[in-house]
Amino acid sequence: MKMTILRLTTALPFLLASGIAQAADCDITVGLVMELTGPAGEYGQAGAKSVEMAFRDINDAGGINGCHLVTDTRDSQSQGNIAVDAATQLVQVKKVPVIIGGIISSVSLPILTSVTSSAKVVQVSPASSSPTLTQLGREGKTNGIFFRTITSDALQGVAAAKYAIDKGFKKLAVIHINNDFGVNMAGEFTRAYEALGGKIVSKTPYNEKQSSYASEVTAGMADAPDGLYLVSTPVDGATIARTWISQGGVQKFLLNDGMNSPDFIDSVGAEYLNEAYGTSSGTSPTPSTEYFTKNYKEFSGIDPANPAADRSYDAGAIVGLALAISGDDRTKVRDAIYKVVDPNGTPIHAGKEEFAKALQLIKDGKPIRYEGVIGPVSFDEYGDITGPFRLWKIVDGMVTTDGEMSTSEVQELQARMR
Repeated sequence: MKMTILRLTTALPFLLASGIAQAADCDITVGLVMELTGPAGEYGQAGAKSVEMAFRDINDAGGINGCHLVTDTRDSQSQGNIAVDAATQLVQVKKVPVIIGGIISSVSLPILTSVTSSAKVVQVSPASSSPTLTQLGREGKTNGIFFRTITSDALQGVAAAKYAIDKGFKKLAVIHINNDFGVNMAGEFTRAYEALGGKIVSKTPYNEKQSSYASEVTAGMADAPDGLYLVSTPVDGATIARTWISQGGVQKFLLNDGMNSPDFIDSVGAEYLNEAYGTSSGTSPTPSTEYFTKNYKEFSGIDPANPAADRSYDAGAIVGLALAISGDDRTKVRDAIYKVVDPNGTPIHAGKEEFAKALQLIKDGKPIRYEGVIGPVSFDEYGDITGPFRLWKIVDGMVTTDGEMSTSEVQELQARMR
């Protein structure tokens, strides 16, 4: 008996050490449904790398109760039906606690309505800006589980309209992608632009991956506009812009946020884009912004200016810290997300050292406020954020900041239009 007790006593430290090692080797898998290929592939690749970087930083800071955050990434191919199949497997088979994605609204919407809402699994989109996502929340169709780290197109449309007027666009043709994002963006822009005194001479939808866009361009040019508002993605957008130029269209463009793309510029030719302007969901710089800008390209090989990159890092950071708060109970993730950005919490920024501080505060039961790459954000009851808008111009083939429109300025304009 004494020998048995002695053996157990002697073995106990090794058993405990073994248990700790196993705990340290455990993984918490988060599902990513990203547009890695297809028209939005450039965005999805940047988004996936950003989430991976955020998870790396949290893991380096100690992880979630000794476990590592890992991603199970699926390619939506920029198609809603493929995205639904991928999300269904992640939720029903892999039992992931959160889905991050999609990037574009035409992917995020079917995931939400067909998979995550009914399963009550939190979904965070880094870049889906359709107002329909807010409307579904108002109608009680999201179960309150949808969040996004980008402002709604209802706001971006107003910012773009004011920018267009300021830049002398008095008479515009609109060509837009024929999906929820494009229809809503064109609609919100038109409402604001006309209220500010502008005239829309034509509004032409197009379907993705057409072999030619000549008929859409011809329709857009019919009434001699003094510019084109192009709501598109880099691949199709470049084809449309080249067709517009080759058919003699005036070389003045207004572009949506997703057209802030080196691939678009290279494909069209910088020499044709000297009067090309655009709007993007902006940032309020924090130490997180500096950290991300300095380190992202080395980690990913992708320019940190990619429009999906910064807000995807924040989506990953918010999800990771929320999982640290909620533990392994996925029913508590929704409430934990609000706690990550508690206005009364200790400010936390991006990177290993800051996340280590956050994880310790969480263990101590103290509130935190993550102030991310895009700035301090708060989520309303529908998972929406508010924020400034960046006004940009293409100069010598490079996207350069031309100004900013604050949240209050956009809201004031909205109020004037009601």
